[in-house]
Amino acid sequence: MIKNKKTAINKFWHDKRILITGGASFIGSNLVDTLLEEHNPKSIRVVDNLSSGLLKNINSHIKNKNIEFVKGDLRDSTVAKSATKKIDVIFHLAADHGGRGYVDLHQAGPASNFMLDGMIFREALKQNVKKIVFASSGCVYPNYIQTNIKKKLYLTEELVVPPYDADNLYGWAKLMAELTLKAYHQEYGMQTASCRYFTVYGPRGVENHAVIAMIARSFIKQNPYQIWGDGQQIRNWTYINDIVSGTIKTAEKINNGTALNLGTMERIKVIDAVNQILNYTNFHPKLKFLPTMPTGPVNRVADNKLAKRLLNWEPKTLFSEGVKKTIDWYYSNKKRDEIEHNFSKLIIER
Repeated sequence: MIKNKKTAINKFWHDKRILITGGASFIGSNLVDTLLEEHNPKSIRVVDNLSSGLLKNINSHIKNKNIEFVKGDLRDSTVAKSATKKIDVIFHLAADHGGRGYVDLHQAGPASNFMLDGMIFREALKQNVKKIVFASSGCVYPNYIQTNIKKKLYLTEELVVPPYDADNLYGWAKLMAELTLKAYHQEYGMQTASCRYFTVYGPRGVENHAVIAMIARSFIKQNPYQIWGDGQQIRNWTYINDIVSGTIKTAEKINNGTALNLGTMERIKVIDAVNQILNYTNFHPKLKFLPTMPTGPVNRVADNKLAKRLLNWEPKTLFSEGVKKTIDWYYSNKKRDEIEHNFSKLIIER
């Protein structure tokens, strides 16, 4: 087991046997790293079918026997059953998912998340798992309130109420999982919580998400440089380290099925993010706007006051800082010819 780097150790985790579904993914593997480096749990089991996760993200931990890794599809009931045995806390991150291109253009894949989530929750109940922390999404928020680009909108948790209007089947699956976990707490007494992630970016991110796609376009010197939509869409991109710390704090402090926003309150236009990336990479192409491509809601930014109050958590990384770290990682780890050759597929597939 990796030795803790901090002198003050949170004893909450010392006797915990943890399952991380989708633990070889971008967010999942960063969660694995932090739990091992800072919290020293009793054990970590990672289950991932590697459909989008990468073994290299966790390979060092496997080789050093810091974690137990199981390659398997959790939509298979036998895999879900074995995965949840002798587990105290589940971080359920596994999902059929992708960025805006994938979420808008693919519905059948994300629809399988209804079955995946239900199976994990049911097996966890049977195995007497103490707690489930679920990776939800800003996609649970009603589309109809995110249409006015001129409104200074911050999405607060209580806005997710009937009439529901989630974002594609991906968003509906996340919403139904949140409601299921609330019911599990109310009716079975299971400790549950949901983290609504808002546009996560950072090292190990993939090209089908906006920030990595923007960086990749600069990396391959795309000219004209393509921007989906008119560039006026507003987002609050949240750095991976902040998402991981918020997820861990949620596990430590939330038991009653509450869903919390994990996101910054920076309101950043897509065109402004593009300009920051182009300036830092010293690339100055012509810009080509593609209004017919998927953009999602035009005004999506979290209100994180509830997480601040309940978790004593807030993001530490401004976009201007995090995007530079992400660019440096991307340029150091990618090969231009490989990205250029596969780019049209990378931005819309898993």
